[in-house]
Amino acid sequence: MASVPSKLYADDVSLLMVLLDTNPFFWSTSSLPFSKFLSHVLAFLNSILDLNQLNEVVVIGTGYASCKYLYNSSSHSNRGLEDGRMPALCTRLLKNLEEFVIADEQSVKEDPRGGTMSSLLSGSLSMALCYIQKVFRSGSLHPHPRILCLQGSPDGPEQYVAIMNAIFSAQRSMVPIDSCYIGSHNSAFLQQASYITGGVYLKPQQMDGLFQYLSTVFATDLHSRAFLQLPKSVGVDFRASCFCHKKTIDMGYVCSVCLSIFCKHHKKCSTCGHLYALLASFGFVQVSIW
Repeated sequence: MASVPSKLYADDVSLLMVLLDTNPFFWSTSSLPFSKFLSHVLAFLNSILDLNQLNEVVVIGTGYASCKYLYNSSSHSNRGLEDGRMPALCTRLLKNLEEFVIADEQSVKEDPRGGTMSSLLSGSLSMALCYIQKVFRSGSLHPHPRILCLQGSPDGPEQYVAIMNAIFSAQRSMVPIDSCYIGSHNSAFLQQASYITGGVYLKPQQMDGLFQYLSTVFATDLHSRAFLQLPKSVGVDFRASCFCHKKTIDMGYVCSVCLSIFCKHHKKCSTCGHLYALLASFGFVQVSIW
């Protein structure tokens, strides 16, 4: 694989990739209305663009069954005002968001995913990294890229491999993944993503002050973070998900050939197809998954 080209950054210019959770299953049970959450996010995105006229914001919708680019500030048509009223960020983003949510809900009715309530985080992370790689190859001078996950849905163990691949890709490209998790419990996937890539993980305690959390923790550019005291990752959950049942496990069996993880011992690895005669003889090894 070709190495990532050398990067020459503008110190205080940011490319912020925002992954916006629009999962209807989560928002239908959340104590924070989606409309109020969206008002905080729009104010935050406007503040990012106001901090530096060269800053760029790209919003990706993370739905239940699909993902889509919702807004890109680098488009000339997305700057300034429309009809002398609302900023283009609000009007275009809200229009695209409405269309995306309707299409995503329709796809849920046509092809439900067996009761899981997670969002397609692996897809939106991959889309964000693809866009960043495109920016990397557009020229020698470009903004500092970072990813901000605004997530509320629970983790989907079936996405474990795809999400970990995206996390390691971001680490290799030196792209930090910040996480603002508004669900009831912590997200092990996002904790690991922020820890591995050098980003910030935050679970706000007061949802009414969401804009204050976003503006004080996630608005600063990467150059300025070296001078600030930002929240540190504490108690990161490093448990993995088994490849057979997609469940988070503490103890499991690891294939000595392809390193696939299983919750029970098998005579044959379902990933690489390797056959094992004995448990302790070049076969599956039981380990603690941490």
